[in-house]
Amino acid sequence: MGKKDVEVKQFKTESKRLLDLMINSIYTNKEIFLRELISNASDAIDKYHYLSLTNDVLPNKNDYEIDLSFDEKKRTITIKDNGIGMTYDELNDSLGTIAKSGSLEFMEKIKNEKNSEQGDVNIIGQFGVGFYSAFMVANKVEVRTRSLFDESGYLFVSSGEETYELSKIDKEDSGTEITLYLRKNEKIKKDSEDENLSDVEYDYDHFLDEWTLKNLVKQYSDYVRYPIKMEVTKSVLEEGSKDKYIDKKEIETLNSMIPIWKKNKNDVSDEEYNYFYMNKFYDYKNPLLHMIFNVEGKIEYTALLYIPSEAPYNLYSEKYEKGLQLYSKGVFIMDKCKELLPDYLRFVKGIVDSNDLDLNISREMLQKSRDLQIIANNIEKKVVSKLENLLKNERDKYLDFYKAFGINLKFGVYDNFGEKKELLKDLILYKTVNKDDYVSLSEYVNEMKEGQEFIYYASGKSREAVLAMPQMDVIKKKGYDVLILSDDVDEFLMNVLGEYDKKKFKSVNQGDLDLLDKEEEKKIQELAEQKKPMLDAIKEALKGEVDDVILSKRLTDSAVCLVSGDGVSFEMEKVLKSMPNGENSEAKANKILEINPNHELFKALENIYIDNPVELNNYADLLYSQALLMEGFKLKDPVAFSNKMCDLIIKSSK
Repeated sequence: MGKKDVEVKQFKTESKRLLDLMINSIYTNKEIFLRELISNASDAIDKYHYLSLTNDVLPNKNDYEIDLSFDEKKRTITIKDNGIGMTYDELNDSLGTIAKSGSLEFMEKIKNEKNSEQGDVNIIGQFGVGFYSAFMVANKVEVRTRSLFDESGYLFVSSGEETYELSKIDKEDSGTEITLYLRKNEKIKKDSEDENLSDVEYDYDHFLDEWTLKNLVKQYSDYVRYPIKMEVTKSVLEEGSKDKYIDKKEIETLNSMIPIWKKNKNDVSDEEYNYFYMNKFYDYKNPLLHMIFNVEGKIEYTALLYIPSEAPYNLYSEKYEKGLQLYSKGVFIMDKCKELLPDYLRFVKGIVDSNDLDLNISREMLQKSRDLQIIANNIEKKVVSKLENLLKNERDKYLDFYKAFGINLKFGVYDNFGEKKELLKDLILYKTVNKDDYVSLSEYVNEMKEGQEFIYYASGKSREAVLAMPQMDVIKKKGYDVLILSDDVDEFLMNVLGEYDKKKFKSVNQGDLDLLDKEEEKKIQELAEQKKPMLDAIKEALKGEVDDVILSKRLTDSAVCLVSGDGVSFEMEKVLKSMPNGENSEAKANKILEINPNHELFKALENIYIDNPVELNNYADLLYSQALLMEGFKLKDPVAFSNKMCDLIIKSSK
């Protein structure tokens, strides 16, 4: 090639300042330069293919490709395509004006084309911007290009500073070839007085490595739809030898081109989807399920989603990052796009590929959150619908899911003041005291006994623990079933839901259960009036500890229990106090001590009150401590409780 007259030109913008911004600020990591340049090459081929369908000047091709090569001695990386190439004016305009988008202009021109049958035009983006990412790793860039609409080829040379050179060259084939002259390794001085921060040395040499380039293509450009080829070294068995291997150079296609989510679903087996998941998301187990769907309309996208078979070990830690991998036209944009998933679906893995997302000039951030929100809302509905079908048709599989991620759904119901409760309430399951298996709220309501007014629940770690609660006496007598709440979020969830199918939720140890008939109710009210002085005396003895002392309408076998009033329950108080700085929380349950009027203990208290009213104080404190222990509360002074119990036993034996 013979270099012709050279023109030295000034960049058309505030060159040095803007170039520094482009190179040092817009992109967050240097390695994406390869993604940008390959994307530009793909754009150029797209343009050629589209125009060749309507323009006789351009011969049809079936050998589109992008070639990648490197030279360790010269410290160069070259990306070459056989796409549309550039004329002098296009080269000068696209590369001479930073942030001018040749691809964007091309898209604007074809937007109003009436003939929509001329191929799928899939332009990734802005050549004039993405091109300058090259200067993050190169101190000089050469662009050799030729358009079939121009008789000559042209050379663009720039060091990314204030000027660039343009000259005419001999170039037989159309297309563009970009050569990067890599920077030398450099040490970046620490920008802080903090002695713990050391200088950072950036290694540019590793880009001159076959393995590195192959992996960068695989990571960022695996699904570019044209073959990306590079000469690689392979170890092969020497001809005629049984055990001697030699290195051999051969051309290899580095990218898959067609992503698994773009293939016909009927042509991909479950095993292939599972293999893709395990390799892509570093799981050693098959996923519980996968779902793939294409959405067409105002915003078009494809999503391939997975639900793991087990919760990741750090799912609930602060370091866990939710999100789906985001692609735009097959080009990898973002590893974890958190905006695509609500927090309660943080366990979902997968990818979203859309042609319609507006990215900023670095393609690392999204310009319009509205389009992304539309996709996110649709994904959420698809996942919930899949879970509903699973519960209905594959219950055992849903139970596997629920054991791993059910608590996430519960948080989804509770979060944002119950914003998603209608969407998620039918996916919530609980074990019950009458069935050692999970039931949905719908199933519970359908099996309620005649005359049962409420959906009853109790917090406990097991069925046995709930059945042993004294507050369960009258419930067991009635034969009513009770939901077992085993997670911290459960009682908060019940308060947010309020009711299901017009049946209100009611805690077995909060408020009045209203389960006695009118005659029994009247007897207890009359007895309470008669024994009011004694009840007031017990209440006075426990002043500051309980809000009230009453005769129980729920105890039939047990002597005493502690219940809470309306509002904050005991379980809520425990959860709130266990949180950081929870000891300072003002949220506190109202404690009500209930005494069974039909128990022998009540008669013993009456005798103590008559014979020795002062001694009643010690017995009241003892009863209250026992009730606290039954509710799982810690005693303020266990030693004092033990001593008082010993004293009373000694006195009673004399």
